[in-house]
Amino acid sequence: MRRSRPAGPAGDRHWRGSTRLAVSCALVFCTMSLLVDWDAGSLTPLRALLWSTLSTAVCAVLLPQQVSAGPGWLAVRTLWRRRIVRTDALAVVRQYDGVSSHLVLRDVYGHRLELDPRVLAANPLLWHELDTGVRRSLERGTLRHGVDVLNRLGHRIDDETVQEVLRASGLS
Repeated sequence: MRRSRPAGPAGDRHWRGSTRLAVSCALVFCTMSLLVDWDAGSLTPLRALLWSTLSTAVCAVLLPQQVSAGPGWLAVRTLWRRRIVRTDALAVVRQYDGVSSHLVLRDVYGHRLELDPRVLAANPLLWHELDTGVRRSLERGTLRHGVDVLNRLGHRIDDETVQEVLRASGLS
């Protein structure tokens, strides 16, 4: 009889595609810049280095965060750092709306991370891990601020999931 292994951490299933898009945009920018400069007859090695550096900066700006979660933790990795919070020991959750809506999570150990709530909406496994951790935080009494934010976000994610299921089944 085979034993099943515990499931690995949940991750953003759209991250690879978004990363490919960021790299593709940077490569197209670099190629077009070099071609226009070459066609104008002003391409020098220094200018080629400048266009390559600018293309690298475009890629760094467009590169998405990599979000992953497991039992009791949520992590966000960028090019420069990785931030982890304990979801089973959350203290504060805040959501900031505007041009770039983002969710800020802080645990009782002082760790803090920011993420786009759309990542949670697009990845039910990430939302499930966060929701399970939030329930543990509520049971322990560590979560003091932000329960209403998570309830609103949970309702929004549930509504979007129901609409996607109805669309896929042809009922809507």
